[in-house]
Amino acid sequence: MNAPWLEWLPLLLDGTLITLQVAALSSIVSLLLAAAAGLASSSRYTIVKGIANVYVEVFRACSLLVLLFWVYFALPFLDIELSKLTAAVLAIGLNIGAYGSEIVRSSIAAVPKGQYEAGIALNLSGSMRMLRIILPQAVTRMVPPFANLMIELLKATSLVYFITLSDLTFEAMIIRNNYYTWTPQIFGLLLLIYFVLSSFISVSARLLERKLTVWR
Repeated sequence: MNAPWLEWLPLLLDGTLITLQVAALSSIVSLLLAAAAGLASSSRYTIVKGIANVYVEVFRACSLLVLLFWVYFALPFLDIELSKLTAAVLAIGLNIGAYGSEIVRSSIAAVPKGQYEAGIALNLSGSMRMLRIILPQAVTRMVPPFANLMIELLKATSLVYFITLSDLTFEAMIIRNNYYTWTPQIFGLLLLIYFVLSSFISVSARLLERKLTVWR
């Protein structure tokens, strides 16, 4: 008996589109938070650095699944009710952003001290030194670890299944409930789709890294 692929594909396609939407929006949120917290962690102001450190320690220590449950199921008790998509994007963005901030902070710290001194010698302000000298060099160091982090983010989107958001994993589970005897094929196809999406991120990151390091 042939597997009913044609009946599965529309559902999996719909789920893939939701997964991509969650991943894209979460990536934007996490990258913005990572940049803000990472720069704040490198600040010379104690209050700014302290706020960034609290954010990183709290959300890096939280289980993403528990955070997702808290945002979607607990916030309504505080009169804050979010849609499934918004809750998923917020929870994933907060969690992944905390990890990403350490990439930003460490990449900035890895720029040789001589580059800072050169900026001072050129009489550049602190903000200009950061924008014109430090960040361009730090960004090239950020690309490989951020690529790994974005792959982890993509895989983390499968957790939105637990708040019944109809992503790729949710649709695969529906198909599996209807075609129980085809479970290996269904989950095999699910793994393949995640592999293809992860490979796209990996290849894109390599191309970006190659483009950014041409000047070297």
